[in-house]
Amino acid sequence: MTAKFIVIDGPDGSGTTRQSEMLAERLRAKGDTVVLSAEPTSSSIGKEVRAMLHKDTMPSAEAVQLLFCADRADHVINTIKPALENGHTVILDRYALSTIIYGGAQGVDQQWLTGVNAAFPKPDLTFITLPPFEVCMERIGRRSVQDRFEVESFQRRVYDLYKSVEDPSVIFIDTSGSKAESSEMIYNKCAEFFYNPILAS
Repeated sequence: MTAKFIVIDGPDGSGTTRQSEMLAERLRAKGDTVVLSAEPTSSSIGKEVRAMLHKDTMPSAEAVQLLFCADRADHVINTIKPALENGHTVILDRYALSTIIYGGAQGVDQQWLTGVNAAFPKPDLTFITLPPFEVCMERIGRRSVQDRFEVESFQRRVYDLYKSVEDPSVIFIDTSGSKAESSEMIYNKCAEFFYNPILAS
C-alpha cells in the first residue's frame, strides 16, 4: 500500500477537525490503514502548548512558534514517519502551514518560519478549509471556551494569509455548506489526486 500524507489546515472555525475525522472514515472504508492525528499533539509538549494558549501571558511570538515546531519534531519522529514508512495514510488536523500562517499573523517572519519547518516531511496534499470569514467568526462565537488567538482582528490576519497561499499541492475547500457536502468535496479531490492520476495531473 502506497503511503499518503494529507493535511487539512485552515483558520479557526473553518472545520479542520471534523473534516479530518470524516476523511479518515472515508479512506478507512476504502481500505486504507489511516493514522489520524492533530497538532498541537497530545504529547507532553503539545499539552504545554495548548495550556499556554489559555494563559494571561505568553512568551514572545517567535518562542511560541518554536514550541509548536518542537511538538511537530516529536510528532514526526514518533508518529508521522513510522506510519509513512509502513505505507499507511497519515491525515493531520493542522501541520507546518499553521505555524507559518499564525506566526505570520503575529508578525513573525514567514521566511524564517518556512526555513525552520523545511526539514519536516512535506505533505502530498494539503486542503485549506476556507468558508467566508463571517462563517468562521460565527462558529468561533459558539464555542464555550476560546483561546487568545480567537479574536476577530487576529483572525482576519490569519484568514487573509491562508487566502493568499499559492502552492500546487494545496486545494481550497469552501466549508460553508453542510459537513457532509464539504466532506464529499474533500474526498473527491483525494480520489482524483491519489486514485486517478490522469484526472489529478
